[in-house]
Amino acid sequence: MNNRLALTVVFAVFTAFLFWFVSVRQSLLFLVGIGLGTVLAGARFGFTTGWRNLIEKRDASGVFAQILLLAIAAAFSMPLLASFPTELSAALGPPSISLLIGALVFGGAMQIADGCGSGTLYKAGLGIPLNMAILPVFALGSFLGSAHLGWWLDLGHLEPVGLVDEVGLGGALGLTYLGLLLVGLAAWWWSKTNTTVHSLFNKKLLVGAVAIAILAVLILVIAGKPWGVVYGFGLWAAKIAQAGNLFDPSTNAFWSQPVNATALEQSVFLDLTSITNIGILAGALWIFSRNKSGTAKKLNTQQWIVGILAGFLLGYSSRLAFGCNVGAMVSGISTGSIHGWIWVVMAFLGSLLGVRVRRYFGY
Repeated sequence: MNNRLALTVVFAVFTAFLFWFVSVRQSLLFLVGIGLGTVLAGARFGFTTGWRNLIEKRDASGVFAQILLLAIAAAFSMPLLASFPTELSAALGPPSISLLIGALVFGGAMQIADGCGSGTLYKAGLGIPLNMAILPVFALGSFLGSAHLGWWLDLGHLEPVGLVDEVGLGGALGLTYLGLLLVGLAAWWWSKTNTTVHSLFNKKLLVGAVAIAILAVLILVIAGKPWGVVYGFGLWAAKIAQAGNLFDPSTNAFWSQPVNATALEQSVFLDLTSITNIGILAGALWIFSRNKSGTAKKLNTQQWIVGILAGFLLGYSSRLAFGCNVGAMVSGISTGSIHGWIWVVMAFLGSLLGVRVRRYFGY
């Protein structure tokens, strides 16, 4: 109880610091991040686990919760984008070779590392050793992926496609819900192929899905852009590399872009993604302080090496794929980006392989 109270006081002081010395927006995003971390950790809402349970156990409850999350987020996000096209932006990414390869690798790596971007954050906040070790190499991979992104895009890419702009609000919502319906039917069919009967609906996950959807929409309203995770990781590593004179951002295609160059020069507290990530860590830590839920089985040396390598690949591939389960799937699909749907297909194919690799190494 004392630990929880102490953390609450620390979070309140930091929120006040952001409010007074940084901006009202950043203080609000930190609070939303705490909410996300609390829900993700409290409900054990894992995008990775939901997919793995469907693949290995034919349990579709996690995927159904994710479908609900996407449906609610889209119901709010798309009308907001249509009503405020200049104030708000969608999570658009270009269909590209880098997207296909990045999403495929990410899907496999997240199963081995037992966490995507948000999963790594909240599990690190819960004190799970592997995810705590993965976090810095995830950041390194994200930075290197962004630094190499120009080369990957030169292999071939198309312009981003946003459904709200292309087919209007009604068409965007209709196509999105049709896609979610088809995914739901496929997940239901897959779950029926197993003799063990699993409920399609898990109350804790469904409540978590509703809360996460609302918080994701709040980020869009407050920040003016959708929820993301991996950009913040890459920025942290880029700042360290720049401080150590290890790279020159002015000569890099990605980091020389005005918005990214500005982010490098400014305080990390001014970065929209970073402050939300810090909030997620804080929210998960608060949950850990309440029930000490960060226990995990001990890993052997081989498992540690494979897990950390997978964490590095998570970071690198997420930049090639223009997001993770959050930035590409949740934010991409809910704001009408075609690349979000491409990401899901490729990442699921990667997960089919990843769960087998995970099983081989005995995780």
